[in-house]
Amino acid sequence: MPRYVLLRHDSPGGVHYDLMLHWGQVLRTWALPEVPEPGKRLECRALEDHRLEYLDYEGPVSGERGTVARFASGTFSVLQQNDELLEVALSGERLAGRLTLRRIEGRAGQWQCDTV
Repeated sequence: MPRYVLLRHDSPGGVHYDLMLHWGQVLRTWALPEVPEPGKRLECRALEDHRLEYLDYEGPVSGERGTVARFASGTFSVLQQNDELLEVALSGERLAGRLTLRRIEGRAGQWQCDTV
């Protein structure tokens, strides 16, 4: 089963969380303003794919972009997927349940994140 990680990213612009899903040879990544919680809707932005090493990495980020620390990790399965939507079931100690990422129409790179 593929793995996920939620990293707390303390960057020069402030703190946010990087949700990373193991997808083939990369980690599909979104920046979330806070930890996703059931019933809470967050706006997030898609980031470029990251290297698989971030599944287990904690520490400084290259280019003086701050530091990352693991907040949650586990496995996931894809429930639904198309160009506009990605729904996954997360299984982990600190973060578990259904998470839906939906593109926001007309706003490049912006997504809506809902957790159940």
